[in-house]
Amino acid sequence: MAGLPPTPIDTYQALVTTFSDFLTVAIHTILYERNIYPRESFLTARKYNYPVRQNRHPKVCKWITDAVAAVEAEVLKGTVARIAVVIYSPQCDPLERFMFDISTFPTIPPSEALTPFERASDDQISEEQPAPSVPEIDLDEQFRAVMSRLAVCGSTLGPIPEGCSFTVCIELKEKSEPPIGHPQPWIPAQPSLQPVGEGETTNTEDGPKHGKYVRGSDIGGVRTLPVRAIEAGDFALEMWIEEGRAKGRSDRGEEAGKEVYDDPP
Repeated sequence: MAGLPPTPIDTYQALVTTFSDFLTVAIHTILYERNIYPRESFLTARKYNYPVRQNRHPKVCKWITDAVAAVEAEVLKGTVARIAVVIYSPQCDPLERFMFDISTFPTIPPSEALTPFERASDDQISEEQPAPSVPEIDLDEQFRAVMSRLAVCGSTLGPIPEGCSFTVCIELKEKSEPPIGHPQPWIPAQPSLQPVGEGETTNTEDGPKHGKYVRGSDIGGVRTLPVRAIEAGDFALEMWIEEGRAKGRSDRGEEAGKEVYDDPP
């Protein structure tokens, strides 16, 4: 995870690439802290001038790289509201969701992804030294703060059962078309993690719901833990962790009876 010299984040493409890089580091950190893979399979690296963990198994690294690339492709289309790293129990019930809310990212047509952001005003910034829209130093400081919070999430969340798995999901903005094509990296998430839009009906614990917007029964979880909000120019996102109902059942030793990227190794 050795970092390259910082480049100005003055286009939407650069902003999304910066987010993808951050998401990759965050996923490796989450997998380490939640013991999804043996700890000896991780090595210590540095990113954002902070010690982080990186899984060294080639198949795991490739899966994460491919998943983040698939996320990046959808974010560039402007259709993604949130990304979730979901931890599943051995019975495939969602225990925890690590949420990345990017709904406040600027809305840029894909054809304009490489167009420089507009500067504040011509009389504030000289033509010879245009300022990037997102200050890299400030972003690195905030990324470090996120990694420090994720590094202690294990003590806050408590243990999860052995044999858990994970995946990466995207939640689309309302009225956005789902990603369809060939090859197709995305599959629909389970119904309990699906929002239902206008004119649709879903079955909930309280009976059928019909209306403009209904959340799946596992969206939001039973407890939400804030991680951090990041704000630096046009780069703004919010992170939190949701603990699901199935985790309570798992903690008591009971068996629990969006689009989702293909299963990881």
